[in-house]
Amino acid sequence: MEILLLTTLIIAIGMAFFLVKVLSRKDGTFSSQHIHDSQAMRDRGIHCVMDQDREMRRKSRFAVNEKS
Repeated sequence: MEILLLTTLIIAIGMAFFLVKVLSRKDGTFSSQHIHDSQAMRDRGIHCVMDQDREMRRKSRFAVNEKS
């Protein structure tokens, strides 16, 4: 029973912190966490692994065609 109460308390504290973060954000939205949406990553030439794979497959004549 103690473990269940402790787990519930930890989850409640985590949810409270999340609520504070959501309420403190403008419009309650978060910025995108995707690599392709980050200007710093684009400046460094870092892409999403899916985009890098697609680019490499286009360069090779032995590439496997993607099925959409």
